[in-house]
Amino acid sequence: MSQIELLLPKMGESVAEATIIKWVKNEGDKVTADEPIIEIATDKVDSEVPSPEDGILIKCLVKEGDVVAVGQPIAIIGTGAAQATVPAAAPAAAAAPIAQAAAMVEDAKAHVESVVSSGDGRFYSPLVKNIAKTEGVSQSELDTISGSGQGGRVTKNDVLEFIAGRGQAKPAQPAVAAPPAVKQEAAAAPAPAKPKPAISIGGSDEIIEMDRMRKLIADHMVMSKQTSPHVTSYVEADVTNIVLWREKVKKEFEQKERTKLTFTPIFIEALVRAIKDFPMINISVDGDRIIKRGEINMGMATALPSGNLIVPVIRNADMLNLSGIAKKVNDLAERARNNKLTPDEISGGTYTITNVGSFGNVMGTPIINQPQVAIMAVGAIRKKPAVIETPSGDFIGIRHMMFLSHSYDHRVVDGALGGQFVRRVADYLEAWDINRPI
Repeated sequence: MSQIELLLPKMGESVAEATIIKWVKNEGDKVTADEPIIEIATDKVDSEVPSPEDGILIKCLVKEGDVVAVGQPIAIIGTGAAQATVPAAAPAAAAAPIAQAAAMVEDAKAHVESVVSSGDGRFYSPLVKNIAKTEGVSQSELDTISGSGQGGRVTKNDVLEFIAGRGQAKPAQPAVAAPPAVKQEAAAAPAPAKPKPAISIGGSDEIIEMDRMRKLIADHMVMSKQTSPHVTSYVEADVTNIVLWREKVKKEFEQKERTKLTFTPIFIEALVRAIKDFPMINISVDGDRIIKRGEINMGMATALPSGNLIVPVIRNADMLNLSGIAKKVNDLAERARNNKLTPDEISGGTYTITNVGSFGNVMGTPIINQPQVAIMAVGAIRKKPAVIETPSGDFIGIRHMMFLSHSYDHRVVDGALGGQFVRRVADYLEAWDINRPI
């Protein structure tokens, strides 16, 4: 019987590790090709890993609750014509091939750990190493962090708490000169952790534990604010023509395209046009380098029934017409609510839109979805009195108005670019052709 290693697959360009949630199959169970054998969770989505071939699950290399790097072996599967004859209680017959497979596993583990370990052999995940690099945490500082993960492993939360605590370190006080050895030890000591505010709990209070997804969202939001200096520009747009046009065509659109026409596809179309005009909004930052994206992949923040948030991505949104965008928006939103998204569908975004108006809010100050550099919030559409300019004079009329809030990373997007971009989006919305065919 031949044997193959099942590696943790790549689950999006920014996903470096996953948590093992549950083994669907046990050692000795038969598996078929494409049958799920393990459930995993990343900081973006839960998913299943299927068996690549028919065979028998010989050995589980990781445990439930382990955090595993992408590319690390997680199981050994026996394949081939003789697989059905391998009994669970035949260790002598299977010992040799299993020993060979185990040696291969150890070699693969050594290769993975060589990429993400320190000089003294301490393991760091790619995510932790990337955060440390971005925040300027040296290897010696990283080695001093006390890990809360399995086996003392440093987690993302550990390094983020260290970074926050380092920023709160008190200035050094004058002291008597110490011997060089003492000074060196003092310099290597980690900064004190940032003190947490004391929370009093009353007898009528209820304590609710955050679920895994909420913890990940919280970490991601804190990381984004620590990474990017946020600036927000606002514009009020007259979207009367859009409201009247949609009301006129929405029934015909649904009959023709077999999907509903909401305002979101219209906003996305305007955003895509503005990104083409201002391509330096469609970028990411890697240290001192700016990465100008060749694709326009539009993320759309979607609220889940649990109250959590997920951001599915419309890839190559600039290649789609309004009907194509509408179908993508409705499909992704529906599958997001039913937890049916794949890892590829929530990764690779280059810009994000969030509709705070769907909750009745007139505007918001959204947090950038890293590693992007900008995000736009669209507010509620409301009827308001407005000054209407005409060749024969100005007059007051009732118009459908909405606010656009554009948050951007001031490291690479200055006020001129950020402000011009949101103004351009508003211009495209206000210039909507009320006689546009569907």
